[in-house]
Amino acid sequence: MSSQRNSLLAPLQHPNFRMLWLATLASNLGGLVQAVGAGWMMTTLTTSHNMVALVQATNTLPIMVFSIAAGALADNFDRRSVMLIAQSGMALVSLALAVTAWFGLLTPWLLLTFTFLIGAGTALFNPSWQASMGDVVPREDLPGAVTLNAMGFNMMRSVGPAVGGLIVAFAGAGAAFAVNAVSYLPLIGALYRWKPERAQPRLPRESLGSAMWAGVRYVSMSPNLLTVLFRGCLFGGAAIVVMALLPSLAEAYLGGGALLYGTLLGCFGLGAILGAFLNGRVRQRFSNELIVRAACLGFAVACAGLAFSRDPVLSHLLLLPAGASWVLALSLFNVSIQLASPRWVVGRALSLYQTATFGGMALGSWIWGMTSDALGLDWALLLASGVLCLCGLVGLRLALPQFDKRDLNPLDTFNEPILRLDLQPRSGPIMVMIDYQIAQEDIPTFLRLMSERRRIRIRDGARQWTLLRDLERPDIWVENYHVPTWIDYVRHNLRRTKADADNIEQLRGLHRGEGLPRVHRMIERQTVPLDDTTPLRDSPEL
Repeated sequence: MSSQRNSLLAPLQHPNFRMLWLATLASNLGGLVQAVGAGWMMTTLTTSHNMVALVQATNTLPIMVFSIAAGALADNFDRRSVMLIAQSGMALVSLALAVTAWFGLLTPWLLLTFTFLIGAGTALFNPSWQASMGDVVPREDLPGAVTLNAMGFNMMRSVGPAVGGLIVAFAGAGAAFAVNAVSYLPLIGALYRWKPERAQPRLPRESLGSAMWAGVRYVSMSPNLLTVLFRGCLFGGAAIVVMALLPSLAEAYLGGGALLYGTLLGCFGLGAILGAFLNGRVRQRFSNELIVRAACLGFAVACAGLAFSRDPVLSHLLLLPAGASWVLALSLFNVSIQLASPRWVVGRALSLYQTATFGGMALGSWIWGMTSDALGLDWALLLASGVLCLCGLVGLRLALPQFDKRDLNPLDTFNEPILRLDLQPRSGPIMVMIDYQIAQEDIPTFLRLMSERRRIRIRDGARQWTLLRDLERPDIWVENYHVPTWIDYVRHNLRRTKADADNIEQLRGLHRGEGLPRVHRMIERQTVPLDDTTPLRDSPEL
Protein backbone atom coordinates (compact mmCIF):
# COMPACT_ATOMS: atom_id res chain seq x y z
CA MET A 1 0.00 0.00 0.00
CA SER A 2 2.85 2.41 0.72
CA SER A 3 4.16 2.23 -2.82
CA GLN A 4 0.71 3.10 -4.12
CA ARG A 5 0.53 6.07 -1.80
CA ASN A 6 3.95 7.20 -2.88
CA SER A 7 2.85 6.98 -6.49
CA LEU A 8 -0.33 8.95 -5.79
CA LEU A 9 1.44 11.64 -3.78
CA ALA A 10 4.51 11.92 -6.02
CA PRO A 11 3.20 15.05 -7.82
CA LEU A 12 3.17 16.92 -4.50
CA GLN A 13 6.97 16.80 -4.56
CA HIS A 14 6.88 19.45 -7.28
CA PRO A 15 6.54 22.91 -5.63
CA ASN A 16 4.42 24.49 -8.36
CA PHE A 17 1.95 21.62 -8.39
CA ARG A 18 1.77 21.66 -4.59
CA MET A 19 1.08 25.42 -4.52
CA LEU A 20 -1.60 25.27 -7.20
CA TRP A 21 -3.18 22.13 -5.78
CA LEU A 22 -3.55 23.62 -2.32
CA ALA A 23 -5.05 26.79 -3.81
CA THR A 24 -7.61 24.72 -5.74
CA LEU A 25 -8.73 23.13 -2.47
CA ALA A 26 -9.95 26.54 -1.28
CA SER A 27 -11.58 27.25 -4.63
CA ASN A 28 -13.29 23.85 -4.68
CA LEU A 29 -14.52 24.35 -1.13
CA GLY A 30 -16.13 27.64 -2.10
CA GLY A 31 -17.66 26.13 -5.24
CA LEU A 32 -19.24 23.31 -3.26
CA VAL A 33 -20.57 25.71 -0.63
CA GLN A 34 -22.08 27.72 -3.49
CA ALA A 35 -23.59 24.55 -5.03
CA VAL A 36 -25.33 23.70 -1.76
CA GLY A 37 -26.59 27.26 -1.48
CA ALA A 38 -27.88 27.31 -5.05
CA GLY A 39 -29.52 23.88 -4.83
CA TRP A 40 -31.22 24.66 -1.56
CA MET A 41 -32.16 28.20 -2.59
CA MET A 42 -34.03 26.75 -5.58
CA THR A 43 -36.08 24.48 -3.28
CA THR A 44 -37.21 27.62 -1.42
CA LEU A 45 -38.09 29.44 -4.65
CA THR A 46 -40.07 26.64 -6.37
CA THR A 47 -41.61 23.24 -5.68
CA SER A 48 -40.66 21.83 -9.12
CA HIS A 49 -38.16 18.95 -9.05
CA ASN A 50 -37.27 19.85 -12.63
CA MET A 51 -36.24 23.41 -11.66
CA VAL A 52 -34.11 21.99 -8.84
CA ALA A 53 -32.41 19.62 -11.29
CA LEU A 54 -31.84 22.52 -13.71
CA VAL A 55 -29.48 24.11 -11.17
CA GLN A 56 -27.09 21.24 -11.87
CA ALA A 57 -27.87 21.37 -15.60
CA THR A 58 -27.11 25.10 -15.96
CA ASN A 59 -23.82 24.58 -14.14
CA THR A 60 -22.72 21.85 -16.57
CA LEU A 61 -24.39 23.02 -19.81
CA PRO A 62 -21.84 25.83 -20.44
CA ILE A 63 -19.03 23.30 -20.20
CA MET A 64 -20.65 21.40 -23.05
CA VAL A 65 -21.28 24.55 -25.11
CA PHE A 66 -18.02 26.46 -24.61
CA SER A 67 -15.41 23.79 -23.92
CA ILE A 68 -14.26 23.33 -27.53
CA ALA A 69 -13.53 27.05 -27.90
CA ALA A 70 -11.87 27.03 -24.47
CA GLY A 71 -9.69 24.10 -25.53
CA ALA A 72 -8.57 26.00 -28.64
CA LEU A 73 -7.68 28.97 -26.44
CA ALA A 74 -5.75 26.67 -24.09
CA ASP A 75 -3.62 25.33 -26.97
CA ASN A 76 -3.03 28.69 -28.67
CA PHE A 77 -2.69 31.21 -25.83
CA ASP A 78 -0.86 31.38 -22.54
CA ARG A 79 -2.77 28.96 -20.32
CA ARG A 80 -1.92 30.85 -17.15
CA SER A 81 -3.51 34.04 -18.53
CA VAL A 82 -6.63 32.15 -19.62
CA MET A 83 -7.01 30.67 -16.13
CA LEU A 84 -6.56 34.07 -14.47
CA ILE A 85 -9.28 35.59 -16.64
CA ALA A 86 -11.64 32.68 -15.91
CA GLN A 87 -11.10 32.78 -12.15
CA SER A 88 -11.46 36.56 -11.95
CA GLY A 89 -14.69 36.43 -13.96
CA MET A 90 -16.18 33.73 -11.73
CA ALA A 91 -15.25 35.73 -8.62
CA LEU A 92 -17.13 38.78 -9.94
CA VAL A 93 -20.21 36.74 -10.90
CA SER A 94 -20.26 35.03 -7.50
CA LEU A 95 -20.03 38.42 -5.79
CA ALA A 96 -22.99 39.68 -7.85
CA LEU A 97 -24.95 36.53 -6.93
CA ALA A 98 -24.25 37.10 -3.23
CA VAL A 99 -25.39 40.72 -3.40
CA THR A 100 -28.56 39.81 -5.30
CA ALA A 101 -29.43 37.08 -2.78
CA TRP A 102 -28.64 39.35 0.16
CA PHE A 103 -31.22 41.90 -1.01
CA GLY A 104 -33.82 39.20 -1.74
CA LEU A 105 -33.93 39.83 -5.49
CA LEU A 106 -33.34 36.26 -6.66
CA THR A 107 -35.93 34.49 -8.82
CA PRO A 108 -35.61 30.90 -10.12
CA TRP A 109 -34.54 32.01 -13.59
CA LEU A 110 -32.14 34.65 -12.29
CA LEU A 111 -30.50 32.02 -10.08
CA LEU A 112 -30.15 29.76 -13.13
CA THR A 113 -28.57 32.65 -15.06
CA PHE A 114 -25.92 33.18 -12.38
CA THR A 115 -25.12 29.46 -12.19
CA PHE A 116 -24.86 29.37 -15.99
CA LEU A 117 -22.30 32.22 -15.94
CA ILE A 118 -20.26 30.48 -13.24
CA GLY A 119 -20.39 27.31 -15.34
CA ALA A 120 -19.14 29.33 -18.33
CA GLY A 121 -16.13 30.41 -16.26
CA THR A 122 -15.51 26.78 -15.34
CA ALA A 123 -15.70 25.85 -19.03
CA LEU A 124 -13.02 28.44 -19.84
CA PHE A 125 -10.81 27.40 -16.90
CA ASN A 126 -10.89 23.59 -17.05
CA PRO A 127 -9.11 22.84 -20.37
CA SER A 128 -6.23 25.20 -19.54
CA TRP A 129 -5.98 23.84 -16.00
CA GLN A 130 -5.99 20.19 -16.98
CA ALA A 131 -3.70 20.72 -19.98
CA SER A 132 -1.28 22.57 -17.66
CA MET A 133 -0.69 19.40 -15.66
CA GLY A 134 1.77 18.32 -18.35
CA ASP A 135 3.61 21.62 -17.80
CA VAL A 136 3.70 21.27 -14.01
CA VAL A 137 4.65 17.60 -13.55
CA PRO A 138 6.57 15.09 -15.72
CA ARG A 139 4.64 12.53 -17.78
CA GLU A 140 5.24 9.69 -15.32
CA ASP A 141 3.51 11.71 -12.57
CA LEU A 142 0.58 12.77 -14.76
CA PRO A 143 -1.83 9.97 -13.66
CA GLY A 144 -1.09 10.83 -10.04
CA ALA A 145 -1.64 14.54 -10.69
CA VAL A 146 -5.02 13.91 -12.34
CA THR A 147 -6.07 11.60 -9.50
CA LEU A 148 -4.89 14.11 -6.88
CA ASN A 149 -6.97 16.82 -8.55
CA ALA A 150 -10.01 14.55 -8.40
CA MET A 151 -9.19 13.59 -4.82
CA GLY A 152 -8.73 17.24 -3.82
CA PHE A 153 -12.11 18.13 -5.22
CA ASN A 154 -13.72 15.24 -3.41
CA MET A 155 -11.88 16.00 -0.17
CA MET A 156 -13.67 19.31 -0.28
CA ARG A 157 -16.85 17.55 -1.31
CA SER A 158 -16.64 15.53 1.91
CA VAL A 159 -16.61 18.69 4.03
CA GLY A 160 -17.76 21.47 1.70
CA PRO A 161 -21.42 20.46 1.45
CA ALA A 162 -21.65 20.05 5.23
CA VAL A 163 -20.05 23.48 5.67
CA GLY A 164 -22.40 24.81 3.02
CA GLY A 165 -25.37 23.27 4.77
CA LEU A 166 -24.36 24.91 8.06
CA ILE A 167 -23.85 28.28 6.39
CA VAL A 168 -27.20 28.09 4.60
CA ALA A 169 -28.99 26.89 7.73
CA PHE A 170 -27.63 29.62 10.01
CA ALA A 171 -26.75 32.53 7.68
CA GLY A 172 -28.72 31.98 4.49
CA ALA A 173 -27.79 31.20 0.89
CA GLY A 174 -26.41 34.70 0.35
CA ALA A 175 -23.62 34.00 2.85
CA ALA A 176 -22.76 30.78 0.97
CA PHE A 177 -22.46 32.74 -2.27
CA ALA A 178 -20.21 35.30 -0.56
CA VAL A 179 -17.92 32.54 0.74
CA ASN A 180 -17.58 31.26 -2.82
CA ALA A 181 -16.65 34.73 -4.10
CA VAL A 182 -13.81 34.96 -1.57
CA SER A 183 -12.61 31.40 -2.24
CA TYR A 184 -11.31 32.32 -5.70
CA LEU A 185 -8.64 34.64 -4.28
CA PRO A 186 -6.05 31.97 -3.21
CA LEU A 187 -6.03 30.38 -6.67
CA ILE A 188 -5.81 33.76 -8.39
CA GLY A 189 -2.82 34.55 -6.17
CA ALA A 190 -1.16 31.18 -6.86
CA LEU A 191 -1.57 31.63 -10.61
CA TYR A 192 0.08 35.05 -10.38
CA ARG A 193 3.05 33.51 -8.51
CA TRP A 194 3.41 30.57 -10.92
CA LYS A 195 5.86 31.40 -13.71
CA PRO A 196 5.80 28.55 -16.23
CA GLU A 197 8.40 28.30 -18.96
CA ARG A 198 7.06 29.68 -22.20
CA ALA A 199 8.45 28.20 -25.39
CA GLN A 200 8.62 30.65 -28.25
CA PRO A 201 6.06 29.55 -30.85
CA ARG A 202 7.62 28.55 -34.16
CA LEU A 203 4.46 29.33 -36.10
CA PRO A 204 1.76 32.01 -35.82
CA ARG A 205 -1.39 31.17 -33.87
CA GLU A 206 -4.20 29.41 -35.62
CA SER A 207 -7.49 31.26 -35.91
CA LEU A 208 -10.07 30.21 -33.35
CA GLY A 209 -12.25 28.45 -35.92
CA SER A 210 -9.30 26.64 -37.49
CA ALA A 211 -7.96 25.59 -34.09
CA MET A 212 -11.34 24.25 -33.00
CA TRP A 213 -11.72 22.27 -36.23
CA ALA A 214 -8.18 20.89 -35.86
CA GLY A 215 -9.10 19.55 -32.42
CA VAL A 216 -12.34 17.99 -33.66
CA ARG A 217 -10.50 16.46 -36.61
CA TYR A 218 -7.75 15.00 -34.43
CA VAL A 219 -10.19 13.37 -32.02
CA SER A 220 -12.46 12.12 -34.82
CA MET A 221 -9.48 10.34 -36.41
CA SER A 222 -8.38 8.77 -33.08
CA PRO A 223 -10.54 5.69 -32.36
CA ASN A 224 -9.34 5.29 -28.78
CA LEU A 225 -10.27 8.89 -27.95
CA LEU A 226 -13.72 8.44 -29.47
CA THR A 227 -14.30 5.40 -27.27
CA VAL A 228 -13.39 7.37 -24.14
CA LEU A 229 -15.67 10.25 -25.16
CA PHE A 230 -18.65 7.95 -25.75
CA ARG A 231 -18.21 6.05 -22.50
CA GLY A 232 -17.71 9.29 -20.56
CA CYS A 233 -20.90 10.78 -22.02
CA LEU A 234 -22.95 7.69 -21.17
CA PHE A 235 -21.57 7.37 -17.65
CA GLY A 236 -21.90 11.09 -16.89
CA GLY A 237 -25.45 11.29 -18.21
CA ALA A 238 -26.60 8.45 -15.97
CA ALA A 239 -24.50 9.08 -12.85
CA ILE A 240 -25.47 12.77 -12.61
CA VAL A 241 -28.89 11.64 -11.38
CA VAL A 242 -27.54 11.63 -7.81
CA MET A 243 -26.18 15.20 -7.94
CA ALA A 244 -29.26 16.47 -9.76
CA LEU A 245 -31.90 14.97 -7.48
CA LEU A 246 -30.14 14.83 -4.12
CA PRO A 247 -31.71 18.09 -2.79
CA SER A 248 -35.17 16.75 -3.61
CA LEU A 249 -34.26 13.32 -2.21
CA ALA A 250 -33.10 14.84 1.07
CA GLU A 251 -36.30 16.84 1.44
CA ALA A 252 -38.99 14.53 0.03
CA TYR A 253 -37.73 11.05 0.95
CA LEU A 254 -35.56 11.65 4.01
CA GLY A 255 -37.41 14.58 5.55
CA GLY A 256 -34.29 16.65 6.09
CA GLY A 257 -33.10 20.16 5.39
CA ALA A 258 -29.99 21.88 4.07
CA LEU A 259 -27.77 20.27 6.70
CA LEU A 260 -28.85 16.73 5.75
CA TYR A 261 -28.31 17.58 2.09
CA GLY A 262 -24.80 18.75 2.95
CA THR A 263 -23.91 15.59 4.88
CA LEU A 264 -25.23 13.41 2.06
CA LEU A 265 -22.95 15.22 -0.37
CA GLY A 266 -20.17 14.85 2.18
CA CYS A 267 -20.55 11.06 2.15
CA PHE A 268 -20.42 11.08 -1.63
CA GLY A 269 -17.17 13.06 -1.40
CA LEU A 270 -15.75 10.74 1.25
CA GLY A 271 -16.42 7.77 -1.01
CA ALA A 272 -14.63 9.58 -3.83
CA ILE A 273 -11.57 10.10 -1.61
CA LEU A 274 -11.49 6.39 -0.85
CA GLY A 275 -11.78 5.71 -4.57
CA ALA A 276 -8.83 8.02 -5.26
CA PHE A 277 -6.62 6.20 -2.76
CA LEU A 278 -7.61 2.86 -4.28
CA ASN A 279 -7.01 4.16 -7.80
CA GLY A 280 -3.33 3.29 -8.11
CA ARG A 281 -3.65 -0.24 -6.74
CA VAL A 282 -6.76 -0.95 -8.79
CA ARG A 283 -5.12 0.26 -12.02
CA GLN A 284 -2.13 -2.03 -11.44
CA ARG A 285 -4.26 -5.12 -10.87
CA PHE A 286 -7.11 -4.70 -13.35
CA SER A 287 -7.63 -3.48 -16.90
CA ASN A 288 -9.15 -0.07 -17.54
CA GLU A 289 -12.26 -1.69 -19.00
CA LEU A 290 -12.82 -3.88 -15.95
CA ILE A 291 -12.47 -0.84 -13.67
CA VAL A 292 -15.07 1.11 -15.66
CA ARG A 293 -17.49 -1.83 -15.64
CA ALA A 294 -17.12 -2.17 -11.87
CA ALA A 295 -17.66 1.58 -11.45
CA CYS A 296 -20.84 1.45 -13.55
CA LEU A 297 -22.16 -1.51 -11.57
CA GLY A 298 -21.25 0.08 -8.21
CA PHE A 299 -23.01 3.32 -9.09
CA ALA A 300 -26.03 1.43 -10.46
CA VAL A 301 -26.44 -0.50 -7.19
CA ALA A 302 -26.18 2.76 -5.21
CA CYS A 303 -28.86 4.43 -7.36
CA ALA A 304 -31.21 1.48 -6.97
CA GLY A 305 -30.66 1.50 -3.21
CA LEU A 306 -31.36 5.23 -2.97
CA ALA A 307 -34.62 4.71 -4.87
CA PHE A 308 -35.94 2.45 -2.08
CA SER A 309 -34.21 3.97 0.95
CA ARG A 310 -36.15 6.13 3.38
CA ASP A 311 -33.50 5.85 6.09
CA PRO A 312 -30.93 8.69 6.28
CA VAL A 313 -28.20 6.37 7.61
CA LEU A 314 -28.65 3.87 4.79
CA SER A 315 -28.71 6.66 2.21
CA HIS A 316 -25.44 8.04 3.58
CA LEU A 317 -23.84 4.59 3.31
CA LEU A 318 -25.08 4.08 -0.26
CA LEU A 319 -23.40 7.31 -1.35
CA LEU A 320 -19.96 5.96 -0.37
CA PRO A 321 -19.70 3.42 -3.25
CA ALA A 322 -21.33 5.96 -5.56
CA GLY A 323 -18.56 8.48 -4.81
CA ALA A 324 -15.82 5.88 -5.22
CA SER A 325 -17.27 4.72 -8.55
CA TRP A 326 -17.56 8.32 -9.73
CA VAL A 327 -13.90 9.18 -9.20
CA LEU A 328 -12.58 5.83 -10.44
CA ALA A 329 -14.39 6.17 -13.77
CA LEU A 330 -13.96 9.89 -14.44
CA SER A 331 -10.29 10.11 -13.43
CA LEU A 332 -9.55 7.08 -15.61
CA PHE A 333 -11.31 8.74 -18.58
CA ASN A 334 -9.37 11.96 -18.01
CA VAL A 335 -5.96 10.28 -17.80
CA SER A 336 -6.73 8.23 -20.91
CA ILE A 337 -7.38 11.43 -22.88
CA GLN A 338 -4.24 13.18 -21.65
CA LEU A 339 -1.89 10.26 -22.28
CA ALA A 340 -3.31 9.68 -25.77
CA SER A 341 -2.98 13.30 -26.95
CA PRO A 342 0.19 15.17 -27.98
CA ARG A 343 0.86 18.52 -26.32
CA TRP A 344 -0.20 20.60 -29.31
CA VAL A 345 -3.79 19.37 -29.09
CA VAL A 346 -4.22 18.13 -25.50
CA GLY A 347 -6.31 21.15 -24.44
CA ARG A 348 -8.73 20.59 -27.31
CA ALA A 349 -8.90 16.84 -26.69
CA LEU A 350 -9.72 17.48 -23.04
CA SER A 351 -12.29 20.09 -24.01
CA LEU A 352 -14.04 17.60 -26.29
CA TYR A 353 -13.99 15.05 -23.49
CA GLN A 354 -15.57 17.65 -21.21
CA THR A 355 -18.10 18.53 -23.90
CA ALA A 356 -19.12 14.89 -24.16
CA THR A 357 -19.11 14.13 -20.44
CA PHE A 358 -20.62 17.37 -19.14
CA GLY A 359 -23.01 17.45 -22.09
CA GLY A 360 -24.19 14.04 -20.95
CA MET A 361 -24.49 15.40 -17.42
CA ALA A 362 -26.49 18.45 -18.53
CA LEU A 363 -28.82 16.31 -20.64
CA GLY A 364 -29.08 13.72 -17.89
CA SER A 365 -29.93 16.37 -15.28
CA TRP A 366 -32.79 17.60 -17.45
CA ILE A 367 -34.02 14.09 -18.30
CA TRP A 368 -33.93 12.85 -14.70
CA GLY A 369 -35.61 16.03 -13.48
CA MET A 370 -38.44 15.62 -16.00
CA THR A 371 -38.69 11.91 -15.17
CA SER A 372 -38.94 12.56 -11.46
CA ASP A 373 -41.69 15.16 -12.01
CA ALA A 374 -43.61 12.70 -14.20
CA LEU A 375 -42.96 9.36 -12.48
CA GLY A 376 -41.37 10.13 -9.13
CA LEU A 377 -37.85 10.24 -7.72
CA ASP A 378 -37.67 6.47 -7.27
CA TRP A 379 -38.34 5.76 -10.96
CA ALA A 380 -35.79 8.33 -12.08
CA LEU A 381 -33.14 6.65 -9.92
CA LEU A 382 -34.08 3.16 -11.10
CA LEU A 383 -33.99 4.15 -14.77
CA ALA A 384 -30.60 5.79 -14.29
CA SER A 385 -29.41 2.58 -12.65
CA GLY A 386 -30.46 0.70 -15.78
CA VAL A 387 -28.53 3.11 -18.03
CA LEU A 388 -25.41 2.62 -15.87
CA CYS A 389 -25.71 -1.14 -16.34
CA LEU A 390 -25.98 -0.50 -20.08
CA CYS A 391 -22.81 1.61 -19.91
CA GLY A 392 -20.98 -1.37 -18.46
CA LEU A 393 -22.35 -3.73 -21.12
CA VAL A 394 -21.26 -1.37 -23.90
CA GLY A 395 -17.70 -2.30 -22.96
CA LEU A 396 -18.24 -5.71 -24.52
CA ARG A 397 -18.12 -3.98 -27.93
CA LEU A 398 -16.32 -0.71 -27.15
CA ALA A 399 -13.75 -1.64 -24.54
CA LEU A 400 -11.83 1.20 -22.94
CA PRO A 401 -8.19 1.06 -24.12
CA GLN A 402 -5.25 0.73 -21.77
CA PHE A 403 -3.24 3.89 -21.14
CA ASP A 404 -1.35 4.98 -24.25
CA LYS A 405 2.38 4.40 -23.73
CA ARG A 406 3.48 5.71 -27.12
CA ASP A 407 5.88 8.66 -27.22
CA LEU A 408 3.74 11.58 -28.37
CA ASN A 409 6.50 14.16 -28.20
CA PRO A 410 7.20 15.96 -31.50
CA LEU A 411 9.30 13.94 -33.96
CA ASP A 412 11.15 17.16 -34.79
CA THR A 413 12.86 15.89 -37.96
CA PHE A 414 11.12 18.17 -40.45
CA ASN A 415 13.16 20.96 -41.97
CA GLU A 416 11.25 23.47 -44.01
CA PRO A 417 12.51 23.11 -47.62
CA ILE A 418 14.19 25.99 -49.44
CA LEU A 419 11.85 27.05 -52.20
CA ARG A 420 12.62 28.71 -55.50
CA LEU A 421 9.32 30.57 -55.41
CA ASP A 422 8.70 33.49 -53.11
CA LEU A 423 5.76 32.02 -51.19
CA GLN A 424 3.98 33.83 -48.38
CA PRO A 425 2.77 31.88 -45.33
CA ARG A 426 -0.83 32.22 -46.56
CA SER A 427 -0.04 31.16 -50.13
CA GLY A 428 -1.99 28.15 -51.31
CA PRO A 429 -3.67 25.78 -51.79
CA ILE A 430 -0.71 23.39 -51.61
CA MET A 431 -0.80 19.93 -53.14
CA VAL A 432 1.74 17.33 -52.02
CA MET A 433 2.57 14.18 -53.99
CA ILE A 434 4.93 11.45 -52.76
CA ASP A 435 6.16 8.78 -55.18
CA TYR A 436 6.80 5.21 -53.99
CA GLN A 437 8.17 2.28 -55.93
CA ILE A 438 6.68 -0.88 -54.41
CA ALA A 439 7.37 -4.51 -55.35
CA GLN A 440 4.37 -6.73 -56.08
CA GLU A 441 4.96 -8.95 -53.04
CA ASP A 442 5.02 -5.92 -50.71
CA ILE A 443 1.68 -4.45 -51.83
CA PRO A 444 -0.49 -5.94 -48.99
CA THR A 445 1.91 -4.57 -46.37
CA PHE A 446 2.12 -1.25 -48.20
CA LEU A 447 -1.66 -0.87 -48.32
CA ARG A 448 -1.96 -1.68 -44.62
CA LEU A 449 0.64 0.96 -43.78
CA MET A 450 -1.02 3.44 -46.10
CA SER A 451 -4.34 2.96 -44.34
CA GLU A 452 -2.64 4.03 -41.12
CA ARG A 453 -0.85 6.83 -42.99
CA ARG A 454 -4.19 8.17 -44.24
CA ARG A 455 -5.50 8.37 -40.68
CA ILE A 456 -2.35 10.14 -39.49
CA ARG A 457 -2.37 12.60 -42.39
CA ILE A 458 -6.02 13.59 -41.99
CA ARG A 459 -5.67 13.69 -38.21
CA ASP A 460 -2.83 16.22 -38.55
CA GLY A 461 -4.57 18.47 -41.07
CA ALA A 462 -4.37 16.96 -44.58
CA ARG A 463 -7.34 17.20 -46.92
CA GLN A 464 -8.46 15.22 -49.97
CA TRP A 465 -6.03 12.38 -49.24
CA THR A 466 -5.83 9.81 -52.05
CA LEU A 467 -3.58 6.92 -53.04
CA LEU A 468 -2.93 6.53 -56.79
CA ARG A 469 -1.36 3.72 -58.83
CA ASP A 470 0.33 4.29 -62.17
CA LEU A 471 -1.43 2.32 -64.93
CA GLU A 472 1.66 2.12 -67.15
CA ARG A 473 4.15 1.46 -64.35
CA PRO A 474 2.14 -0.44 -61.72
CA ASP A 475 5.05 -0.53 -59.28
CA ILE A 476 4.68 3.28 -58.89
CA TRP A 477 2.26 4.46 -56.21
CA VAL A 478 1.56 8.12 -55.44
CA GLU A 479 0.31 9.44 -52.12
CA ASN A 480 -1.54 12.72 -52.71
CA TYR A 481 -3.08 15.27 -50.34
CA HIS A 482 -3.85 18.98 -50.04
CA VAL A 483 -3.43 21.63 -47.36
CA PRO A 484 -4.96 25.12 -47.53
CA THR A 485 -1.76 27.19 -47.22
CA TRP A 486 1.99 26.84 -46.97
CA ILE A 487 1.91 27.57 -43.23
CA ASP A 488 -0.65 24.76 -42.85
CA TYR A 489 1.77 22.44 -44.65
CA VAL A 490 4.56 23.34 -42.22
CA ARG A 491 2.22 22.98 -39.25
CA HIS A 492 1.03 19.61 -40.57
CA ASN A 493 4.61 18.27 -40.62
CA LEU A 494 5.49 19.69 -37.20
CA ARG A 495 2.58 17.75 -35.69
CA ARG A 496 4.27 14.41 -36.33
CA THR A 497 5.06 12.55 -33.15
CA LYS A 498 7.74 10.02 -32.34
CA ALA A 499 4.98 7.43 -32.29
CA ASP A 500 4.42 8.13 -36.01
CA ALA A 501 8.07 7.40 -36.85
CA ASP A 502 7.50 3.64 -37.12
CA ASN A 503 4.95 4.10 -39.91
CA ILE A 504 7.30 6.47 -41.75
CA GLU A 505 10.29 4.13 -41.49
CA GLN A 506 8.33 1.06 -42.59
CA LEU A 507 7.07 2.86 -45.69
CA ARG A 508 10.57 4.02 -46.52
CA GLY A 509 11.79 0.44 -46.10
CA LEU A 510 9.31 -0.81 -48.71
CA HIS A 511 10.40 1.79 -51.27
CA ARG A 512 12.53 0.09 -53.99
CA GLY A 513 13.58 3.23 -55.86
CA GLU A 514 16.83 5.12 -55.47
CA GLY A 515 17.08 7.16 -52.31
CA LEU A 516 13.98 8.20 -50.40
CA PRO A 517 10.49 8.47 -51.88
CA ARG A 518 10.33 11.62 -53.98
CA VAL A 519 8.21 14.52 -52.66
CA HIS A 520 6.53 17.02 -55.00
CA ARG A 521 5.19 20.20 -53.40
CA MET A 522 3.00 22.22 -55.72
CA ILE A 523 0.87 25.33 -55.45
CA GLU A 524 -2.43 25.31 -57.29
CA ARG A 525 -3.21 28.04 -59.80
CA GLN A 526 -6.34 28.60 -61.89
CA THR A 527 -4.15 30.34 -64.48
CA VAL A 528 -0.36 30.07 -64.63
CA PRO A 529 1.54 33.29 -65.57
CA LEU A 530 4.67 32.90 -67.71
CA ASP A 531 6.90 34.04 -64.83
CA ASP A 532 5.40 31.60 -62.35
CA THR A 533 6.27 28.25 -63.92
CA THR A 534 9.48 27.44 -62.06
CA PRO A 535 9.03 24.06 -60.32
CA LEU A 536 9.47 23.83 -56.60
CA ARG A 537 12.74 22.34 -55.40
CA ASP A 538 12.65 18.63 -54.71
CA SER A 539 13.41 17.55 -51.17
CA PRO A 540 13.96 14.09 -49.69
CA GLU A 541 11.78 14.72 -46.61
CA LEU A 542 8.89 12.28 -46.29
